[in-house]
Amino acid sequence: MTSNTPKVLVFAGSAREGSLNKQLAQLAAKRIEALGGQATFIDLKDYPCPLFDQDIEAQGMPDNVLKLRAILAEHQAVFIASPEYNGFITPLLKNTLDWLSRPYEDTPGLGLFAGKWAALVAASPGGLGGIRAMPLAQQLLANLSLTVLPQPLSLPQAGSAFNDSGALHDEATGQKLDALCQRLVDSLAKTHG
Repeated sequence: MTSNTPKVLVFAGSAREGSLNKQLAQLAAKRIEALGGQATFIDLKDYPCPLFDQDIEAQGMPDNVLKLRAILAEHQAVFIASPEYNGFITPLLKNTLDWLSRPYEDTPGLGLFAGKWAALVAASPGGLGGIRAMPLAQQLLANLSLTVLPQPLSLPQAGSAFNDSGALHDEATGQKLDALCQRLVDSLAKTHG
């Protein structure tokens, strides 16, 4: 990989062991790599952050927030697998994005997100595949100054969607995931190449 290789930070808005969205995010990271990008998968469970509170912020940015900021700063895009809780994005995802959007030292608020791209997927064991939260997640990411790719991928019935090796059973869904990953890699190559 060259220094011009598009770098994508991949994570899920779920900390749960065995999360379907983590599985989908890990698969997306592999697909991004296969399509010529450089993917970094992180598990937000490894970076627990307190509930966002300006009183905590005033005492100093929490260590895990600083670690996440450093990781995000090295990437030109985020690829997020967003679970749906009661029709909304997860508290974990919202809290993480809230912390990352804060000004810090010489970086203004939203500064970490400026010029970055975002791709969004959702997996759900139910029949809707996270589609109720998808527009809210897209709006939040756009509000954070990210350029959000249209046509996110929704994966309903995700409990039976993966084979033992972590790939998708359904070839058409796999092609949709590949197409989304390819659009992200291509967009980054055009704007950051």
